[in-house]
Amino acid sequence: MSDKFILKGHMAVPANLMTWARWFETADRKVANDRIGDIRVSTVFLGVDHNFDGGPPLLFETMIFGGPHDEYQEWYSTWEEAEAGHATALALVKA
Repeated sequence: MSDKFILKGHMAVPANLMTWARWFETADRKVANDRIGDIRVSTVFLGVDHNFDGGPPLLFETMIFGGPHDEYQEWYSTWEEAEAGHATALALVKA
């Protein structure tokens, strides 16, 4: 099974290396990007499985840049989980 994925709509689908590379060159991988003052919360589709221990692929990532939670990081398997995780990170920054 491939560790490379592309998005079709909001659905991640496995892809071979060449398909993934061509798609990745121009794809809009952003799920959400918010600023609260000098702090940025970013959630993106990674396109590569970051689950190295088996289980469902981890294809989306939320990160916080700046503030007391700088470098906070979470990974998700689906677009919907990534949207929910982004909201959780925003709430963390606002708290």
